Amino acid sequence: MGLGRDAPRGPLIRGPVRDVLYRLYEWRVGTSLPTDITPRHVGVILDGNRRWARSMGLADVNTGHQRGADKISELLQWCTEAGVEVVTLWLLSTDNLTRPVNELNPLLEIIENTVQQLAASGWDVRPVGALDLLPDKTARVLKDAGEATSGAPGLIVNVAVGYGGRREIADAVRSLLFEQASKGTSIEELAEVLDVEHIAEHLYTRGQPDPDLVIRTSGEQRLSGFMLWQSAHSEFYFCEVHWPDFRKVDFLRALRSYAARHRRYGS
Repeated sequence: MGLGRDAPRGPLIRGPVRDVLYRLYEWRVGTSLPTDITPRHVGVILDGNRRWARSMGLADVNTGHQRGADKISELLQWCTEAGVEVVTLWLLSTDNLTRPVNELNPLLEIIENTVQQLAASGWDVRPVGALDLLPDKTARVLKDAGEATSGAPGLIVNVAVGYGGRREIADAVRSLLFEQASKGTSIEELAEVLDVEHIAEHLYTRGQPDPDLVIRTSGEQRLSGFMLWQSAHSEFYFCEVHWPDFRKVDFLRALRSYAARHRRYGS
């Protein structure tokens, strides 16, 4: 994605001058944002790490994954500055777990290190996903991070690892059935009173606001199963830039796009 229609125009500019122009444009976009229309919850599909690595001529795609992981702390700082309360980061889908071991293991190690760094930075880290599908070491890192940062003030950071939207809904229904069975409720009795709130109370993100804004990088315009239940009324922002190249100005554009929309729930 380029600078946009209201960005500086002219021949390709590189180096310090280009950096100054970007900072000026970033300031311009930031100061134009209304302060009273900020999404409480932002979901981010961090897409394009491998494509970024290939576009840079790098043989090891894990360099792209690491570069993308390094970008996360910047995003969280931008969200904090903007007044966002919850961020959900999709780091690994259930489909990704079928990758060859030589691809999956380095990626899991990057995710483990990233989650530990987020916890050490003081964010309220909350694992989101089917931890039982993950290797024991990865699951333990996620659980430890969640326990160590539980109740930390400030931004809530959901790390979606081993996550799939359909799996989440199935897990929610399964949890609901077990809960009701433990109370002696029959299937027939549950069917008579079941509503959407019963299922919502058993989602991975229970107790949190649904995402107001979902951002996906790298140009793909689909959810790919991300927060299928929670995103029913979300606004979507698709950015063409690969995740490792995602800049603050891209984030501000997403907020500007969100603020410009009139949200019509259910229509």
